[in-house]
Amino acid sequence: MILELFGGSVRNRRKALGLSQEELAEKAGLHRTYIGMIERGEKNLTLTNIEKLALALNCSISELTEGL
Repeated sequence: MILELFGGSVRNRRKALGLSQEELAEKAGLHRTYIGMIERGEKNLTLTNIEKLALALNCSISELTEGL
């Protein structure tokens, strides 16, 4: 459940910024398919990758995890 909620948060933030999964992946230094897996709640992320996503999405980790 938490993985799906986090993935939805990443997807919503990415779309609000007008980024494709590929663009977000490039900004975060991650692979595009990994971003898709995160957004679908299929990947259990490390704190390091959560930080990379937050930086790429121009937000804090707490903003990205708000409401989880």
